[in-house]
Amino acid sequence: MQFDSLASFLDMGGYAFFVWLSFGAGLLMLAILLWHSLFEHKHTQHEIRQRLKRDAKLRSATQKRRLEQSEAVNEPTS
Repeated sequence: MQFDSLASFLDMGGYAFFVWLSFGAGLLMLAILLWHSLFEHKHTQHEIRQRLKRDAKLRSATQKRRLEQSEAVNEPTS
């Protein structure tokens, strides 16, 4: 379909409301999907950082406890 002018293109043969509404709804959904994906990515990275910190803390505490236990076992009795 060819259009004679910009006005006739924007009018879309009398169906402009439905055509532009569908384009707008599609673009809105894509924008929401993009925003949600970026938000979830950031949230997931934050959870991973927290989990890594927690695991490092647990490893450190476990090593410290094992070191204390081995020192207690190896202490000479007087």
